[in-house]
Amino acid sequence: MRTPVNTFKQALAEPRERIGLWLGLADPYAAELCATAGFDWLLIDGEHGPNDLRSMLGALQAVAPYPAHPVLRIPHGDTALIKQVLEIGATTLLVPMVESAAQARELVRATRYPPRGVRGVGSGLARSSRWGAYPGYLHEADEGICLLVQVETAAALAQLDEIAAVDGVDGVFIGPADLSASMGHLGQPGHPDVRQAIDAAIARILAAGKAPGILAVDEAVARHCIGLGARFVAVGVEATLLARAARALAARFAAGENGPGGSGATY
Repeated sequence: MRTPVNTFKQALAEPRERIGLWLGLADPYAAELCATAGFDWLLIDGEHGPNDLRSMLGALQAVAPYPAHPVLRIPHGDTALIKQVLEIGATTLLVPMVESAAQARELVRATRYPPRGVRGVGSGLARSSRWGAYPGYLHEADEGICLLVQVETAAALAQLDEIAAVDGVDGVFIGPADLSASMGHLGQPGHPDVRQAIDAAIARILAAGKAPGILAVDEAVARHCIGLGARFVAVGVEATLLARAARALAARFAAGENGPGGSGATY
């Protein structure tokens, strides 16, 4: 049985967008629910979501039967942590706050076995090899790893061309919230200066032959970025969608408004 191909990594090379959803609730049941929605990929957030190694494992297991590809964002680019999340079966990683080509090269090394990298060899204990069921895993795993690095400060944008040129980096994700803060526009990711910087960054990433990505919960902004060539775009956050829907429903009843007609469903 051969180690599965990372179809998401292959898809990033194609000139069309893949639409994703952010998962921040840190709950496998919610992750599985979202996996049925029809998104191309789901971001399991270990940076800002309250995830630990076991809950990330639960989310990976929950979405495994569905077509949506899991992308796992770790809190920081630590080599030991990267080893752990690869062992639990993550094949696509998003690493935040990458600000130099040297840092990107170290991340590539952390995701590859020797001699190409420094990933620890313990696959017999790991879900990644299905506990040895993939006999060629040690020799096949490197090609299945998809590394996405997050560029989200003005300092990182200054090094963007060098970061994107690193062999082994498959995509570069722009973080509008932190980028706007670093540019002096905290809480204003839609500021004209920030928007201009993002547009230019997408073009530079494409010019380097890599896939640009972004989180854009404003639909018009998302479609704008797709039009510029962004290839993996998250268009919502499940926690935000739930919060908004719950508040809107409560507000309608508090105001005595008549909602839409019943569907006849029990729930």
